[in-house]
Amino acid sequence: MQDNIERFLKYMEIEKNYSAHTLLNYRLDLEDFYTFLGHDKMADVDYPVLRRFLAELRARELKPRSVARKLSSLRSFFRYLQREGAIQKNPAALLVTPKLNKVLPHFLTEEEAVHLLESPQEDISGELRDKALFETMYSSGIRVSELVGLSAQDIDFEGHMIKVFGKGKKERIVPIGEKAIAAIRGYLAVRKKPEDAVFLNRSGTRLSTRSVRNSINKYIKKAAIMQKVHPHMFRHSFATHLLNHGADLRSVQELLGHVNLSTTQIYTHLTTEKLKSIYDKAHPRA
Repeated sequence: MQDNIERFLKYMEIEKNYSAHTLLNYRLDLEDFYTFLGHDKMADVDYPVLRRFLAELRARELKPRSVARKLSSLRSFFRYLQREGAIQKNPAALLVTPKLNKVLPHFLTEEEAVHLLESPQEDISGELRDKALFETMYSSGIRVSELVGLSAQDIDFEGHMIKVFGKGKKERIVPIGEKAIAAIRGYLAVRKKPEDAVFLNRSGTRLSTRSVRNSINKYIKKAAIMQKVHPHMFRHSFATHLLNHGADLRSVQELLGHVNLSTTQIYTHLTTEKLKSIYDKAHPRA
């Protein structure tokens, strides 16, 4: 079992280009199942065994999303083993994922976004980096991991484009607005260390995702925002605001770097204000 897990993870890393974070989740899920099996052999694993594992997960009172992720890992694992000829039948083929409630992404209103973007002061050198951080995230919709991974050569200042490396180590080109470009230029102009990384911490090394979260927390009260704000909320806001202003779903999918359109469709919710606006314009008795 352990050898099969290692071969599967190596396949996912090399052939599928899965990120280190995703591979770690697969490892944890499969080793959890391995521990559950105890002394049972791979050949002994059948559908009833998997059902007993599912019952144990529920007995632990795991959240439905955690259970769904573990079942997804098992399905991928056994599908790989069957394809490689290690097993004749896939015992996970009949596993049913628990029904999950759709969680709508939290996003900033356009007014909140403006307040947060304008909270760092351009005339205070220590806040220039944070200004550039916020403008870049909101302007491009890139993930925080893609943001901290930006290097100077990834930015086309004249063409207003940036190159990012997303999930699965996939490269994509994303447009970025004039305000974000200007903020990055302003930050780089006063930065002391000429490092390759665009965004640096106080030690002069590449910024971490945790540092980005800390920077956001610093300005929430200043911007008078009453909800908790995390880096991914900039991405949610980017997609929501584009759709609210008429962007088509396919284009937003490309900008976000989503493989499946279904992933992007969660952003098709509209704010109450937008719905009311549509109603006022369209209904004859509004």
